[in-house]
Amino acid sequence: MTSRSIDLNDTLYQYLIDHSVADDTIKQELREVTAKLDMAIMQIAPDQGQFMGLLTKLVSAQKAIEIGVFTGYSALCIAAALPDDGRLVACDISEEWTNIGQKYWQKAGLAHKIQLNLAPATETLQRLLDKGQASTFDFAFIDADKINYDQYYEQCLQLIRPGGLIVIDNTLWGGSVADASKNDDDTNAIRALNDKLPNDTRVDISMIPVGDGLTLARKKA
Repeated sequence: MTSRSIDLNDTLYQYLIDHSVADDTIKQELREVTAKLDMAIMQIAPDQGQFMGLLTKLVSAQKAIEIGVFTGYSALCIAAALPDDGRLVACDISEEWTNIGQKYWQKAGLAHKIQLNLAPATETLQRLLDKGQASTFDFAFIDADKINYDQYYEQCLQLIRPGGLIVIDNTLWGGSVADASKNDDDTNAIRALNDKLPNDTRVDISMIPVGDGLTLARKKA
């Protein structure tokens, strides 16, 4: 037994990957292509992708939202966990990066499940609300610009059904959220949301040390 989460060195982390991640050649290839990009640090880890796919299945998701697509790896993981008639509304503003993802969504036979929206996510989410889709989504993943994290969260909370799940990435932010000397706009935005969520009576939450920190927020009935 241990009183805190275990630290993962490289050897133990590789053991975790080898004994947890059900990988395939398409996901591997997309990770390798993404690793060559200057902004490769934005890519989620394979164990996080595996975990999010499991969460998608655990809430029996039919409709999901992703805010921040990058090169499409997380969308691949979520879409693979949806039923064949499921739908993932994917929000991003980069045609260059999402073009990479679309190629691999096609190769994986998952493109028919993914509706890509190239526009500011706040606009896409508001459009869904305006169309009467509040409380109709089952799962949401937030992993985009940090300044708008709170707005994304509030909009997703309206769109998610009771019992649905919002997953928020980067909530440990490399440790900066716990460092009082770090006060840039991104850190402060994440820190503010982290402070807000434990007192938000609309959700049940858990912050876990997966990747750069994931916060799970389940919408109450």
